[in-house]
Amino acid sequence: MNSFEIIGGKKLKGEIIPQGAKNEALQVISATLLTPEKVTISNIPNIRDVNKLIELLKDFGVKVEQKSTDEYCFQADDINLDFMYSDIFKQKASALRGSIMIIGPLLARFGKGYIPKPGGDKIGRRRLDTHFIGLLKLGADFNYNAEDNFYKVSAKKLKGCYMHLDEASVTGTANIIMAAVLAEGTTTIYNAACEPYLQQLCRMLNRMGAKIIGVGSNLLTIEGVDSLGGTTHRLLPDMIEIGSFIGLTAMTQSEITIKDVAYDELGIIPDVFKKLGIKLERRGDDIYIPEQKSYQIENFIDGSILTIADAIWPGFTPDLLSIVLVVATQAKGSVLIHQKMFESRLFFVDKLIDMGAQIILCDPHRATVIGLDRQFPLRGIDMVSPDIRAGVSLLIAALSAQGKSVIHNIEQIDRGYQDIDVRLQKLGADIKRV
Repeated sequence: MNSFEIIGGKKLKGEIIPQGAKNEALQVISATLLTPEKVTISNIPNIRDVNKLIELLKDFGVKVEQKSTDEYCFQADDINLDFMYSDIFKQKASALRGSIMIIGPLLARFGKGYIPKPGGDKIGRRRLDTHFIGLLKLGADFNYNAEDNFYKVSAKKLKGCYMHLDEASVTGTANIIMAAVLAEGTTTIYNAACEPYLQQLCRMLNRMGAKIIGVGSNLLTIEGVDSLGGTTHRLLPDMIEIGSFIGLTAMTQSEITIKDVAYDELGIIPDVFKKLGIKLERRGDDIYIPEQKSYQIENFIDGSILTIADAIWPGFTPDLLSIVLVVATQAKGSVLIHQKMFESRLFFVDKLIDMGAQIILCDPHRATVIGLDRQFPLRGIDMVSPDIRAGVSLLIAALSAQGKSVIHNIEQIDRGYQDIDVRLQKLGADIKRV
């Protein structure tokens, strides 16, 4: 098990470029299974989860050519479906939450898709009902074997229909879209997720020959086609990493420019950080954050304590609530953090409390953070990263803390953040991998 050793309290300075979006990568790479033609994707991040998915596609027989550091060409013209029955498939797919994204493309093009119960973050229940209910409505047969934790769907021919999703699941919506583009007739999806990454998937599929309208809304209409062709696609920068860097800059009283952020795709993310009192300035497609000795949390208009809650897009992404929480510990003022979607995602706050943060964990979904305006800096401790986003939140806390911190289980952080230690070192951070 690898760890990060961090000496905190150092101000950082310079420019940093965000990696390509992890969540988008998992969707669009899976979509390459929908066509026998070549699909070239650039700005792919070199992170564990994405690399595992690429290896999984190779095992299926997808021809993968790495054309540069972040650009890959995929061609799924000779797929070995028997691989789904192998022990290697069960082992690899169950270790990757994103493996669920291959089931829609496999079902649509080959008539069947198997997947073991996927792993991933320990942040609470992440049910898959939306995925399979949607596929069932398209005409698939569904079977779940509780003994070996295998999900199986099959269909001779998918047929378009109207469906109202029970929740606006991003991955569920993506899986259903990828199945519906090759279904017979028209599919209408209401209460669809509409995150920028999902919009990117739809645009890519349309360039491949799909007929999807309503992109960017929660009402999608998909006219099925017989086949899809190849295309080229570039991933958006990762908005979660951008938000992480905004929080890092404020916590460490640093001056950093985040380059090439695709600002118009960030939604309300910059505004939420501004509510914490963080100054940031848009410069073209960059974000400049000046050094700030102090930042003060806003109150609501009536004077009541600010609440920041996650919501489906265009609301605030749940992946950044952990970052907001840790940043608030050194602010002036108080804020209620309400994590609605995952009941275990706030359980990392015990580490922050051990570091000296003033946090009241009200219940599994809510935490009140009392910011003391840096009067009592955090102190370094030994801790373990429970998941990707909490891990980076603890990393930010450690970089701002006095003394030495050690973060174990950093494989969780590596799942979502490319060479994070190397990139932070270039900004002046005292961090090393051991």
